[in-house]
Amino acid sequence: MVISPNWIGDAVMAQPLLQRLQARYPGRPIDVLAPPSVAPAWQQMREVAEVLQTPFRHGALQLRERWRYARLLKARGYAEAYVLPNTLKYALIPWLAGIARRVGYKGESRYGLINVMHHDDVPPRPMVPFYAALADAPEAPLRADVPRPALQVTAAQMASAAARAGLGTDRPLVVFAPGAEFGPAKRWPPGHFAALAEQVVAQLPQAQVALLGSPKDRPVCDEIVAAVAGTAAAEAVFNLAGATTLAEAIALIGRCAAIVSNDSGLLHVASSLDRPVVAIYGPTDPDHAPPFASVARSLSLRLDCAPCRQRECPLGHHACMRGIDAGMVWQALQPMLGGSRTVATDGFAV
Repeated sequence: MVISPNWIGDAVMAQPLLQRLQARYPGRPIDVLAPPSVAPAWQQMREVAEVLQTPFRHGALQLRERWRYARLLKARGYAEAYVLPNTLKYALIPWLAGIARRVGYKGESRYGLINVMHHDDVPPRPMVPFYAALADAPEAPLRADVPRPALQVTAAQMASAAARAGLGTDRPLVVFAPGAEFGPAKRWPPGHFAALAEQVVAQLPQAQVALLGSPKDRPVCDEIVAAVAGTAAAEAVFNLAGATTLAEAIALIGRCAAIVSNDSGLLHVASSLDRPVVAIYGPTDPDHAPPFASVARSLSLRLDCAPCRQRECPLGHHACMRGIDAGMVWQALQPMLGGSRTVATDGFAV
């Protein structure tokens, strides 16, 4: 059993751990215990036998409920548990379930609950090898040969999601992911996204621009729609934030020509589907969780005040994101829409 992180991007970046476990234990099924909001991402991974959805409220200990759920897990006969969240409450579940081998990072001093304990002594590490390291002995160094995350979507899933969203299957699709669950500091300004949409449609009149995100991202996407009103891009921009399921969003990303995204879960979904990616970083470190698609650009001004890793700009100017204008992003995006497969993947600093 693998216990999932609570974030979509982290779940995607944890897939190489499952790839390594499957190679080590061929024929042994791997189940994942995940929050409902993250479960659809695991369901698109070929290594997963079954996704079990957690019934717990976010942030709540719910000790009695965890004990009851652990009794159900005990009956399934798991030999090992890999506990990816660093919290005490998630480490309780496999311990209460009597799973003999419980692997994870020390996190919240989880001695006893975790009995194969790894230590993260030199953070921040790139997240893909960070999770994949749990397949090795705790004292082993990080491996350089970690496989890349790879979700899978079918043609039928892509066609169904496009039809439900009202998107034409005969027109190129560009995806924008303007949200960020962490906080507003990670969001590229809506006006910049609107200006980029105008440039995309000016160069590719047949293009459709889909704004994807959760219901929480709807207001930000509404701002983008309002900003392009009265322009040639108005009829080409579709605000789908909160209007799709995560599974449908994954399918739409699977058929897109390219995606422009903040540092968010959908960025890593796109990378795992190997779609061309332009990733915009401000208060977070572009080297910590970079895009890993074959064609990708990471844009960061690398200001002296960054990465601050704050939910809101502590200096009030948000220069790390405002300073990346639509022209910079279009310069990175345009070759991807032209079919180039030679864009650098190591990012750049302006």
